[in-house]
Amino acid sequence: MNRNVLAIAGAGTVALMIGCGGSISPLTKERVARSENTVQQATQTLGNNEAGALDLQRAKENLSQAKQAIGAENDKRANRFAQQAQLDAELALAKADTVSSRKAADEVLASIEVLRKEAARGTP
Repeated sequence: MNRNVLAIAGAGTVALMIGCGGSISPLTKERVARSENTVQQATQTLGNNEAGALDLQRAKENLSQAKQAIGAENDKRANRFAQQAQLDAELALAKADTVSSRKAADEVLASIEVLRKEAARGTP
């Protein structure tokens, strides 16, 4: 249900941005829409995960700035903030993946250590 609401909200925002006239290029509109999608995906993926939380917050702030720049018909500013939002959201996801991978590696190393101790006990 939550994903459907986000998808509808995202589609509405994209439609609004595409409908904007003025000096905003189609490339910038697409970049802002893509950034919004990435930020939404990162928000869903990370949930309450602390890893990447600051980067995700920065991505949301940059996305907001990009939307404001579109409203002000400032193409360069909208483009720059959209790019930064995209990068920050991707960084947040990468940091969360890194933490998950590190935890998995630590668990494997702990299991190996247990096996080593068991093997050492079994040897005379």
